[in-house]
Amino acid sequence: MGDFNHPDICRRDNAAERKQSRKFLERVDDNFLLQVTEEPTRRGAMLDLILTNKKGLVGDVKLKGSLGCNDHEMVEFRILRAARRAHSKLNTPDFRRADFGLFRDLLGRVPWDKALEGTGAQDSLLIFKGHLLQAQERCIPTKRKSSKNTKRPPWMNKELLGKVTHKKEAYRGWKQGQVAWEEYRETV
Repeated sequence: MGDFNHPDICRRDNAAERKQSRKFLERVDDNFLLQVTEEPTRRGAMLDLILTNKKGLVGDVKLKGSLGCNDHEMVEFRILRAARRAHSKLNTPDFRRADFGLFRDLLGRVPWDKALEGTGAQDSLLIFKGHLLQAQERCIPTKRKSSKNTKRPPWMNKELLGKVTHKKEAYRGWKQGQVAWEEYRETV
């Protein structure tokens, strides 16, 4: 939220006269932002904006008059969110602490010929899955997934995260005309 100083923007048509204001509108659209303020905040112009990336996150927007000698209206609003965040109760395998040697040994000890003899595909799959899950339970400890990483899959390590970040930066550079298409595709 802030004073964006683009008085030439027509909110109804989502258009502007000045190049700088048109660029501002493009950036707002490129980042999928929504503008929440609906009334003019300074001499009939809507300069003080509240931008959000999620509909329903900001509400109860009210203009409260000027503060002192300022010619801008004060904007009061509420950020609507749950009072308490839900903590993740998801347990995931902790492959970093796994004992793969024991895992391989346990699965190697199973007499597969006898275990799968005379069974169909479906039954064989169930038998194999049972042995696999037993070995996993013994060899791969679990950990509670922290709430800060709940959107990140367990296989996404720092190296891969860095590469994804590099890809996003290359895309941003290509979008702004600072990186050639070929360079961007090579990064991808």
